[in-house]
Amino acid sequence: MKNLSNKKVLFIICGGISAYKSLEIIRLLKKNNAEIKTILTKSAKEFVTPLSITSLSQGKVYDDLFNLENETEMDHITLSRWADLIIVAPITANTIAKLSQGSSEDLASTVILASNKQIFLAPAMNVRMWEHQSTQDNLKKLKNYGYKVIGPVIGDMACGEYGEGKMSNPTDIYHEIYNFLSKQTKNRKIKALVTAGPTKEFIDPVRYITNKSSGKQGYELAKSLSKRGFETTLISGPSNLKIIDEKINLIKVETADEMLKATQKSLPTDVAIFSAAVADFKIDRQNQDKIKKQQDLTIKLEKNIDILNYVSNHNSMRPKLVIGFAAETNDLIKNAKIKLSSKNCDWIIANDVSKKDRGFDSDYNEVTIFYKDSKNKDEKLSFKKKSKISEEIVDRITAQIN
Repeated sequence: MKNLSNKKVLFIICGGISAYKSLEIIRLLKKNNAEIKTILTKSAKEFVTPLSITSLSQGKVYDDLFNLENETEMDHITLSRWADLIIVAPITANTIAKLSQGSSEDLASTVILASNKQIFLAPAMNVRMWEHQSTQDNLKKLKNYGYKVIGPVIGDMACGEYGEGKMSNPTDIYHEIYNFLSKQTKNRKIKALVTAGPTKEFIDPVRYITNKSSGKQGYELAKSLSKRGFETTLISGPSNLKIIDEKINLIKVETADEMLKATQKSLPTDVAIFSAAVADFKIDRQNQDKIKKQQDLTIKLEKNIDILNYVSNHNSMRPKLVIGFAAETNDLIKNAKIKLSSKNCDWIIANDVSKKDRGFDSDYNEVTIFYKDSKNKDEKLSFKKKSKISEEIVDRITAQIN
């Protein structure tokens, strides 16, 4: 079945001779009942016309950031939220460079920068431009941000040269879009739970025990899951991070006990990812008044309930896929495998937090996934932004769940 009813695609067309191919992609999307809105960059209008696009898409064409009529009807933030997916085809070397720098000088780049949806890029350019190190560096940066790149392919070019840089076939691009949207529809029936951030274990009203976790990896996982269509709940310990995706059910807690109760209320779920750095211990008796300065102070601790272990061994409410995180400073492989077995979870995602450029309170990470199922080999996801790590983890979750 190739029915994209109720699916909304925002199509951005940049300048270039390959712009005409975008018309065929729009035709295929419309033929399969997708709702389409289009943004034409200034240079794109040299190759295709708003009239030709409107006749195929039966949707509105936008082309000017400061057009009063457009902004009255739908501002750039609303337009970015409207779409289920954004496709830029063709995208030029110039636009790739602008996006890699976070530029927002026109409607197309402003919408992309403001978007919380999956963005696909279909490059088209001369082979030398494609092979240039600056283009490859810019693309690498965008991939780290979570953009998905389709093509280009090898072939004859309009300039008369031959090589890689030719825009992918419209049918191939359409199938990439269709596969993503159809999986998104399947995933809407699947519930996912993510825990993130640290916890605070109070000693008295002003003092507490905590750790260096920022919650960044967990927040990125929640965003990636929601973007793929999962019904996502994020239970977050204290964090300065924000969630702009209104589809994510954000529950804020402070202590390990509060996180446990929020987790219990969020069950049953299909997927549970425990990335929070939950305190192993709490104060056995919290002082109701501030403790005055003393020469010596003894604090008695007691164990918190292990949330990962609790959910993994909860026979009646156990999720289909339980994923734990292991933050290690030594013997990573050994400790991760012990945790995988002792906690009875399906995956353990382990990372080395002894290095300052990754892990706690960093935008970057490097992790290894350890699988309970012996059919799957352990996988290392090399050093990259946490947003990209999350995309790769959710790729594997989607493949297993579906």
